[in-house]
Amino acid sequence: MAQLCATSVLKSASGMAMPVFGLGTWQSTDEALEKALNAALEAGYRLIDTAALYANEAVIGRVLSQWFSSGKLKREDLFITTKLAIDSNSPQYVRESLETQLKQLQLEYVDLYLIHMAVGVVHGDSFLQKGGPRVDMSTDILALWKEMEKQVDEGLTKAIGISNFNTKQIERVLSIARIPPANLQIELHLYCQGKAEQEFCRSKGITLTSYATLGSPGAPPGGLNGANFNPLLDPVVARIAQSHNKNPGQILLRFVLQLGIAVIPKSTNPDRVRENMKVFDFELTPAEMTELKALDKGEEGRRFHFDFLRAHPEYPYPN
Repeated sequence: MAQLCATSVLKSASGMAMPVFGLGTWQSTDEALEKALNAALEAGYRLIDTAALYANEAVIGRVLSQWFSSGKLKREDLFITTKLAIDSNSPQYVRESLETQLKQLQLEYVDLYLIHMAVGVVHGDSFLQKGGPRVDMSTDILALWKEMEKQVDEGLTKAIGISNFNTKQIERVLSIARIPPANLQIELHLYCQGKAEQEFCRSKGITLTSYATLGSPGAPPGGLNGANFNPLLDPVVARIAQSHNKNPGQILLRFVLQLGIAVIPKSTNPDRVRENMKVFDFELTPAEMTELKALDKGEEGRRFHFDFLRAHPEYPYPN
């Protein structure tokens, strides 16, 4: 993708075209998110990623409404991704969840609606409740997908996809899909490159979105045996950054972009929001890409394991 620019898009076999660069909003709420989102839109971000779980859709909706009413942007200028509530991973709750989210976002439709996880929790349970939510062992991802398709039919979302699914689960979805998944969103960064998912999705025409592209250094220690890997401090990344007069974060973002994968770096710092987008005025060389690909740690580099979900038959990662 040598001609990458801020307006570049990824196209899926199902016909979806999504921007390659956007703003992630996990753990972003209230005033800080407002400032970051305004800075992002002013800087040219046109993809916004959120989820019911993030509890920030009302804030995003308020900011978007202001931009639309001012005439600075039209709805069709933006690509909005959100994700099904994890306590709504059952067909009877999908429409209700999406309608609630659209009301908060002050939108008539979203551009991409994802099943957030293959594992669901009991309807009405909260991640903040004492002891955490109860796992819903009856989650049926195939029945859930058929209901997701209905949301496209109703015009409530333009495209549908999945998040935190493994390739076997996606294959099962594809075997019954009338509308195939347009996008897979997974943890994907220098130390956890998802090479199997990359190969599989390319072969099926499914676009990929990377979350935790910078390695989520602020998250609890991840990796096998609690290893706390931080790709921002990798000496190879530092050397390549110096050679391009860039910072390590920009190298990590550019690396994933050149793999043909969308990135949604999260920041609530307006200066960092603007800085993150300065990745379209340089290109990593083939030799640098090869060197960075060799730093993959596979499962050992994964930061997000969702351990409380391990007992579920649809838990997507190796036990």
